[in-house]
Amino acid sequence: MYGAPWCRDCRRSKAMLDIRRVDFDYVDLECHPGRAGEAEDISGRKSIPVIVFPDGSHLVEPSNAELAAHLDHRGL
Repeated sequence: MYGAPWCRDCRRSKAMLDIRRVDFDYVDLECHPGRAGEAEDISGRKSIPVIVFPDGSHLVEPSNAELAAHLDHRGL
């Protein structure tokens, strides 16, 4: 997951992943601004969060319902 602490959507998505006990790597773009290009290359957008899944799929700024459905579909 690419995100930043000041981003409300990032905090919300991160909390959902934590609540569901999904293991994930978090790239704090505030601490590592040079990695923002990775997130943009994946999503084609400058928006965060960008959540990348092991199957190569990704979500950008998902709602809780979208993230839950994506996780459920993948057994997470």
